[in-house]
Amino acid sequence: MEPLWRVAVGDVLRTARHDRGERLADTARRSGVSPQYLSEMERGLKDPSSEMIAAVAGALELTLGDLTRSVTERVSPPAAMLRAV
Repeated sequence: MEPLWRVAVGDVLRTARHDRGERLADTARRSGVSPQYLSEMERGLKDPSSEMIAAVAGALELTLGDLTRSVTERVSPPAAMLRAV
């Protein structure tokens, strides 16, 4: 079963934040969202607007293209599974 887009976006954002060694509050402050909202985004509980996604991605120095590619990799089945179908 494929994950929801918002869950995959949250996973990518959380991974990027952890890779940078940042606290939730630091990223939230730079992106202009509340720590609570960012936490809910990372856990896939919110369906954020494109503006919110862009703000958080920018705070993490991710381009929207890079974010989209990473999310696509998480929601797409591996090529081997596609060939088996």
